[in-house]
Amino acid sequence: MISLSNKVSVITGGSRGIGAATALLLAKAGSNVVLNYLQNKERATLVANEIKDLGRSVIVHQGNVALQPEASNLIERTILEFGRIDVVINNAGIWTYGEVGNMGEKIWDETIEVNLKGVFNICNAVVPHLKRNGGGRIVNISSTAGQRGEAFHSHYAASKGGILAFTKSIASELAPYGILVNAVAPGWVDTEMNDSVFADQDFKNQVVEAIPLKKIATAEDVAGAVLFLASEFARHVTGTTINVNGGSVLA
Repeated sequence: MISLSNKVSVITGGSRGIGAATALLLAKAGSNVVLNYLQNKERATLVANEIKDLGRSVIVHQGNVALQPEASNLIERTILEFGRIDVVINNAGIWTYGEVGNMGEKIWDETIEVNLKGVFNICNAVVPHLKRNGGGRIVNISSTAGQRGEAFHSHYAASKGGILAFTKSIASELAPYGILVNAVAPGWVDTEMNDSVFADQDFKNQVVEAIPLKKIATAEDVAGAVLFLASEFARHVTGTTINVNGGSVLA
């Protein structure tokens, strides 16, 4: 049985979708949770209340992790209130449309800053604490787009591909300190982020047909992979990527 009893897990982008599902699953496994969100305080509070109902302690923290001072504040507050950090889930991200040749620089920069720089900011702030703790787990949420690319979303694919390279690099660097760093790469996931594209039922049917398992992942499917990487069952796993895509991308 997986147990994260008495652990402290920090999750960015935790108010909805994969982040919320992961927060709840880690809490069910026994972890206390620090729930970061950017805009939707009401949703973050609802998730926090569910965590409290499970008997876990929870901190709800607003902040834009794409900004270094705000990422550092999240980590420092966690240390101040919980005294330690054991697990970090870098989940905060955005997905927008961008056609090369007609993409504004602002759109590119925003995606790289939130999706990639945000991961760096959190890791850069938390690693000294994990070293002092004698180890820990970092799980970065990437995407199949980072493995195969995605037309009209090259900025998103570049950010997620950067996460995979960053994950491998620091996994090797931090292994001597007992800090295990891995990534999870979801394919299509039935979350609010994809509501607009899945509103087209014909498109959604095409997506399902392209997946060997013939179903779109839920946020809980992705959260399960994260829980494994956060657990002692993954104690000899670092620098790897777990694909949660129903077999649609075999990288």
